[in-house]
Amino acid sequence: MTKNYGTPSASMATSRPSPGGASTGKLVEMVNLPTVDDTPAIESEASAQVESTDSDIWRIVRAAASSDRQFRTLLRAVSSRSAGPAELREFKRHVDALKLAARTPEGQQRKCRHASEYTLPFLNFINENPTVFHAVEYFESKLHKAGYIKLNERENWATGKVKLECGGKYFVSRNGSSLIAFVVGEKYKVGDNGVGMIVGHIDALTARVKPVSKKASVQGYTMLGVAPYAGALNNTWFDRDLGIGGKVIVKQSDGKVASRLVKLGWPIARIPTLAPHFGQPSNGPFNKETQMVPVIGIECSLEEQQALEEHMKAHGANSGTFAATQPPKLVQLIATELGISEYSTILNWELELFDTQPGVTGGMSKEFIFAPRIDDKLCSWAAVEGLVEATDLAAKGGSIALVGLFDDEEIGSRLRQGAAGNFLPGVVERIVDTFAQNGQGRSNLLSQTYANSFLLSADVTHAVNPNFVSAYLTDHMPKLNVGITIAADSNGHMTTDSISTAFLSEVAKKCGSELQVFQIRNDSRSGGTVGPMLSSVMGVRAIDAGLPQLSMHSIRATTGALDPGLGTKLFRGFLELWEEVDVEFRE
Repeated sequence: MTKNYGTPSASMATSRPSPGGASTGKLVEMVNLPTVDDTPAIESEASAQVESTDSDIWRIVRAAASSDRQFRTLLRAVSSRSAGPAELREFKRHVDALKLAARTPEGQQRKCRHASEYTLPFLNFINENPTVFHAVEYFESKLHKAGYIKLNERENWATGKVKLECGGKYFVSRNGSSLIAFVVGEKYKVGDNGVGMIVGHIDALTARVKPVSKKASVQGYTMLGVAPYAGALNNTWFDRDLGIGGKVIVKQSDGKVASRLVKLGWPIARIPTLAPHFGQPSNGPFNKETQMVPVIGIECSLEEQQALEEHMKAHGANSGTFAATQPPKLVQLIATELGISEYSTILNWELELFDTQPGVTGGMSKEFIFAPRIDDKLCSWAAVEGLVEATDLAAKGGSIALVGLFDDEEIGSRLRQGAAGNFLPGVVERIVDTFAQNGQGRSNLLSQTYANSFLLSADVTHAVNPNFVSAYLTDHMPKLNVGITIAADSNGHMTTDSISTAFLSEVAKKCGSELQVFQIRNDSRSGGTVGPMLSSVMGVRAIDAGLPQLSMHSIRATTGALDPGLGTKLFRGFLELWEEVDVEFRE
């Protein structure tokens, strides 16, 4: 397992322990270490120490020592006077970085909240935004509150109502299910500076309501016609409390068509299992068309049916309307929720079922998160959090910091709102066009921009399952509450390579994050991400790295309670520091 500790840009130093093992509260600072390989001189000068009582630096030191194993080991060696020349130089380098970071405004601004402070906000997000449409609406609201300006794809970004400017921060959405947000640095120079990108997907496995979802009742049960999205309607969907929500297309009184989001506040559906007493039929495999049909009610009496039919007609749900193709009671519920009295104005909808059991913390010390839709609301949420926190520093820089979240990853990404569409390349091209000067060749600038860019494809990966350790490669077993995991694959299902791994490792060191690594066994099948399709079409350097989870593609999964915060820390660090790291990789 590859792990990277420490942070050259964050600070490291320590206090000398007292004989009893307790800290004296004073810093030990190594000074004037030579850079030549002169061991006696190093050892002599390394013993020169000065004491400091700077409480601010001491707090930074304690935080660094508590979160950095490599530094703790180094610290012990220096404190016991057993450190060699290389260790002493490393210690001096960290002390210098500490003093610099403590003096600069940037160093002060990079102070991050503890990872535990992100747990509850993430759970609130998961519980309140069950569909991809609700998730995008949430991110739009968050970005708007952070001062980001919404762009319209139909308008010109150079001459339209909203014009791109250096130092500006913007977002644009497509289909209400994909979103791209970016910050243009004040010192941005088109072509010379690239784009630091974090990309991922917001969609999750679900069951989508069919175009004609009204079905004949079965033995007095009202059924709902749904279709699995990706690998949904697997066995974990049995006996779950399923709610319904999504996007409704409505024709307004002024003749314009609008999208309205809806979710009912209680579970309306359930897919019941067959009791084991019935023998083999209860064991599966199960037919998703005939044996996994959600039950949404019990057929009402004849009088009640007639009254409901009259109600539907009185509210415009006549033959030929969309409403007439859906379960009448469901139409009534959705319309009531949206305040719609004329059902014929409902032109269509994209509704889906979702697990209504709230996400919670669990474990004896509440070290886990048990929740639905972790894949991949987790990395998406952390990426946007990281962007918002990085906004001020990114706006003062010379590059573009960008987060792109896409729909349809679970089914191949080949729709207009998917990563294989033109959404991300189109946004980058429009940025380049806007800032290009007369006479500058567009294709040359665009290719130069891509060459100067870096893409982090953030998607969840597999945490080691203690009941199936043999299914994992040795030293490739990510753990929860540790940090981002680099995902590798020899057959190109991931975009990770040696250069991108070294690049992200340097970022992690600078922001004090720990990295893990995962690769699947040769006798197992690897999944995929949006990374390869985006990096190949744009030609940007790229890596796949995401947060680990258990029970991927189950209706409920597990991640670490600290993982939303750990992801935010690394993603923020990438957006703030990638340009600085890139200098080290320039030829």
